Amino acid sequence: MTARETVDAAMMAAPGTTAPRFGEALKQWRAARGLSQLALAAEAEISSRHLSFLETGRAQPSREMVLLLSSVLDVPLREQNVLLTAAGYAPIYRETALGAPEMGQVRRALGFMLAQQEPFPALVMDRHWNILLQNDGANRVLGLFLDPAAAARLPGPPNAVRLTFHPDGLRPRIANWEALAGPLIQQIHREAVGGIPDAGTRRLLEEVLDYPGVPARWRTPDASARSAPFLPVVLRKGDLVLRFFTTIATLGTPQDITLQELRVECFHPGDEATEAHVRRLAATSITPSQ
Repeated sequence: MTARETVDAAMMAAPGTTAPRFGEALKQWRAARGLSQLALAAEAEISSRHLSFLETGRAQPSREMVLLLSSVLDVPLREQNVLLTAAGYAPIYRETALGAPEMGQVRRALGFMLAQQEPFPALVMDRHWNILLQNDGANRVLGLFLDPAAAARLPGPPNAVRLTFHPDGLRPRIANWEALAGPLIQQIHREAVGGIPDAGTRRLLEEVLDYPGVPARWRTPDASARSAPFLPVVLRKGDLVLRFFTTIATLGTPQDITLQELRVECFHPGDEATEAHVRRLAATSITPSQ
């Protein structure tokens, strides 16, 4: 496992739109990585002239060249398939549903990770922040702060971003909501519109920006915004205050698109009072695993 920001999902071609030519897509990826033609050519150990020809369409890449440049540019597997298709080759990476039989060992490993985080919350999410799995700690903490009737009105499948931004979700209980939601919306901006736009993330972004009370200034991406090493979350309900900070991990060496795009978010106690309360809650509660 390696902890890192998962901003690369933004580079997938939107369904229903014309796929980019290989040269255009390559240039977009190079720009997204902040590399000049000369720098990329040096990294890939090819001539800058040949790279220029690839970007302008004057030269056709071999399959091996597509994979080489994808590796140097750290292109995610989904978008490597896009580049291969744009260059006229068949995709090579599979996208296997997490519930498929062949994913049994992966689900088992994720279960170990969620159990290890107990009694503190942990979530497994896909690239669109949909919650696929959560541990008992998450069930207990969410149960403290979510109004079941209000939560039932949330649109779509369970989604961490909707829970954070929607008035019927956790938002009324997040004491530091702007400090938490501001950096998060900038990350979603990057995922939605960077490089080759991802239509699913763009729809999610447009949805949450239309929620009441979301600051109008958040509609504009802030290129100068910097991600903090972790995000504090302060949950308040009456006299009860729980303080957490979260970390997000991704699978480091997957060979399947689904696995590469998984996010595992763990909530860690931000003070001794929170740790003690969550441990007491676990000791006195029996919550079936989801």
